[in-house]
Amino acid sequence: MRSASGPEFVRRGDDPANAPMLAVMELLGQRWMLRIIWELEPGSLGFLELRRRMGNCSSSMLSERLQQLTAAGLVAKNDTGTWELTVSGVGLGAALSGLWDWSESWNARRTQPS
Repeated sequence: MRSASGPEFVRRGDDPANAPMLAVMELLGQRWMLRIIWELEPGSLGFLELRRRMGNCSSSMLSERLQQLTAAGLVAKNDTGTWELTVSGVGLGAALSGLWDWSESWNARRTQPS
């Protein structure tokens, strides 16, 4: 599939070159991962504030997810003890803005009366 403004996406079966994308999809496909990135995108947050914004995500689940995102190099605890996106995490946040734009137009289309 090719668009005028985007890359061509080609699936190559078991080609090891696909492994990075598959790893990203596996990591970010876990519940709460994208939400954490989304909440940290505007700036750093303390654990309790992040937990409050996450709604029904338990403290233990949030801790587990933050550990996984830290291991993946997407979030880090800064000198003030708050959580923030790393350079890689900021890049992911920027990539998600395209998804935000798409979701807005998708929602507008699906909520229009027929």
